[in-house]
Amino acid sequence: MGGFVLGAGLTGAAVAAGYQCMAPRGQWYGRTFTGLQPESKQMALTYDDGPNDPHTFRLLEVLAKHDVKATFFLIGRFVRQRPDIARDLVRAGHVVGNHTFSHPNLIFATAKRTRAELTTCEHALSDAVGEHSRLFRPPFGGRRPNTLRIARGLGLEPVMWSVTGGDWKGKPAEFVERKVGQHVRGGDVILLHDGSHAAFGADRSQSVIATDHLIARYRSEGYKFLTVQEMMEKRAVSSQLSALS
Repeated sequence: MGGFVLGAGLTGAAVAAGYQCMAPRGQWYGRTFTGLQPESKQMALTYDDGPNDPHTFRLLEVLAKHDVKATFFLIGRFVRQRPDIARDLVRAGHVVGNHTFSHPNLIFATAKRTRAELTTCEHALSDAVGEHSRLFRPPFGGRRPNTLRIARGLGLEPVMWSVTGGDWKGKPAEFVERKVGQHVRGGDVILLHDGSHAAFGADRSQSVIATDHLIARYRSEGYKFLTVQEMMEKRAVSSQLSALS
């Protein structure tokens, strides 16, 4: 009986450890940024897997219409393919960050591979846009303690999310909007996609439509849209004020 209990406990621990490797809000393996305190009337729109033609351009049009700035985690090989799109994002005032060069699941990557993926993506971003943010989002959200140590050793700040629209599945805009709406609590980092890691040119038209509707909805409810960098700055100021009080 004792052996059974021990085995069940070890199995449970293994499942929990595996979950924490991918869990957006999981902090077992190191601190990652997932947003501000709940109930804050602020949120950050983030987009993974670009740049992508034509849907990153369409997204730029929607964001400009609403005067909203977003955060884009770009895949280095697509930046190499279309540096002009990355430059357009920066010119429009959006923040671009590192999403590795080829989008592997870093849970299974060696330290050498992880470092190469991050540094090669950084070089692609620097060549395309020059100075940029030090934000990093692991593909699929997958990370181990060593993943985060390597990223921080390169001066990168790991960013996850608190709400996802599930748009990578190619679902209709209505599905994406409903899924986001079920989980927004305020202070959220919302995960959407303007591209696909599988191939350049993926159809993200529904993500663009969903973005238009989500901004209109949450603006009407009094929410303000920030970049992840702006959120981090607000959290830092709040922490400093709390330390002084």
